[in-house]
Amino acid sequence: MDAAMANLIAFLNSFLSYLLLFAVCVAVILIAVKLGIMLRKNKDAKTALEAAEATDQELTEKKA
Repeated sequence: MDAAMANLIAFLNSFLSYLLLFAVCVAVILIAVKLGIMLRKNKDAKTALEAAEATDQELTEKKA
């Protein structure tokens, strides 16, 4: 009985350790994805703003 209980405890210990490792990996991946999305949206907004400014500048140069 003691050997079976020790084996069960060792199995649960290993299982929970890998479960915790999996949870940490998932958290890191989710943070990386959210950060990537945020950075891409910022870059797209900056590019759109620069394009709009360039268009406005071209229009004012044509009028002058």
